[in-house]
Amino acid sequence: MANTIVSNLWLQKRRPYWSRLEALLAAVNSAGIKQLSRAEMREMALLYRQVASDLSVLRRDATAQTYATHVNQLLARAHHIIYAGRKTSALHLFRYLRDEYPEIFRRNLAYVGLSVGITLACCALGAILTSTHIDFMRHFLGPQMIATMERHEMWTQSVVSVAPTATSAIMTNNLSVSFVTFAGGITFGLLTLFSLYNNGMMLGVIGAACHHYGMSVALWSFVAPHGSLELPAIMLAGAAGLRLAHGMVFPGALRWKDAVAQSGMEASRLVSGTIPMLVVAGCLEGFFSPSSAPVWLKFTVGGMLFAFLNAWLFGAGKKPADSTPAS
Repeated sequence: MANTIVSNLWLQKRRPYWSRLEALLAAVNSAGIKQLSRAEMREMALLYRQVASDLSVLRRDATAQTYATHVNQLLARAHHIIYAGRKTSALHLFRYLRDEYPEIFRRNLAYVGLSVGITLACCALGAILTSTHIDFMRHFLGPQMIATMERHEMWTQSVVSVAPTATSAIMTNNLSVSFVTFAGGITFGLLTLFSLYNNGMMLGVIGAACHHYGMSVALWSFVAPHGSLELPAIMLAGAAGLRLAHGMVFPGALRWKDAVAQSGMEASRLVSGTIPMLVVAGCLEGFFSPSSAPVWLKFTVGGMLFAFLNAWLFGAGKKPADSTPAS
């Protein structure tokens, strides 16, 4: 069985990657971290993930422990450089969001699509159930919110008078919802699925209820500015939770704990991009969305933000030619 796990052909194929990582580490040791270009730093990070996967394979073969020890030492040296070698700065954060995050998003597009699909399906279900049985909304909406709709008033009017305080509370709430949706992946995805279900159903129920009371324009003009960022952010958090759950349920050739660590790291990267989205959305929801600004302006702002979001996620990032392909 050992030969089928680690063959001479496999070792011959993987050794160049170990040697390349060792060469980059030697360059850092001799001339410092600034010796490496941005492309070489990205290459080191990619090699680190590849070699980590190699280590999990080597550890399964008792006859390959010499190689496992060597690779483990390389990883320890690389970990110190990758995670402690660069100082965090506003410029570094900007470059991460501009260059790296869109690639992380596209790499996990299948999980994003699943999260969006679940949310939209639950939204449609909530809208249908509320439209056919109007009392269904009472399972999701409180009596005070229903009372304001019966008076044809938006429950958001009070936000404007306490905008600074409300904005802080809104940001905290949205970040909490996103974190729970993401962290729910550790429950093998069950809590993530419930969170996506709850958010989708709530949106569908409120939409159908406002339509029933003739308040659709008031609702969607309120939702459009901040919702263009807030709703995608929550769906991205759901995608991160699903990514984490996938590594737990389907570890593949990796050991379970290695698969969880790998999927957790990728999921954390995916959810990290939602933080600036939720900060901007919270400011809009506190100051602009409930304001008396013209309806057309609110829809315009929402449309422009959503267009910008798509341009960033699908059009930004470094080109494939700049990255080192995995073997």
